Amino acid sequence: MKFIILIGPPGAGKGTQAKLLEESLGLPQVSTGDLFRYNLKNATELGKLAQTYMDKGELVPDSVTVAMVKERLARPDAANGAILDGFPRTTVQADVLDALLAEMGGHIAVVPHIVVDREELVQRLLKRAQIEGRADDSEDTIRTRMRVYEEQTKPLLDYYAQRGLVVEVNGQQCVETVQQDLRRVITQAA
Repeated sequence: MKFIILIGPPGAGKGTQAKLLEESLGLPQVSTGDLFRYNLKNATELGKLAQTYMDKGELVPDSVTVAMVKERLARPDAANGAILDGFPRTTVQADVLDALLAEMGGHIAVVPHIVVDREELVQRLLKRAQIEGRADDSEDTIRTRMRVYEEQTKPLLDYYAQRGLVVEVNGQQCVETVQQDLRRVITQAA
């Protein structure tokens, strides 16, 4: 079982690239955002638990997020591995993921880091907010998300770089070229 962890800032194209990789590699995309939406919409036990924290304006604890990921990775379509998009977000989650994968007999094959210039990201996100009609995505909000991402993700990149798993991919290229680069990096790591 090989697992690929896609890392990149908001607007880098992780979701788009993960969906394309899912089609070409036959590994499911496991997005924590999708998992939360699924569990909340279907009022699963984990969804109800997450909702109790969200209703109080609190962050959902790692234990709930990890339980959602664990449940998802136990499904048959993830028997050969998965593309993780949005998880882990912290080194604490990375430690828990390592233990989970060891329990499942899996391993992290590679951690592609999609790199995009900050100003390019801001412009992409502003454009996306306009297209999707997301009034809450102001330039200030976007810059705050970038700062939070950098603060949380830098330690995660260091964590995986120490194990030789991080490979940078230029995310400022066209979607197809980024996809080709990602497939090359993943194939070389297999």
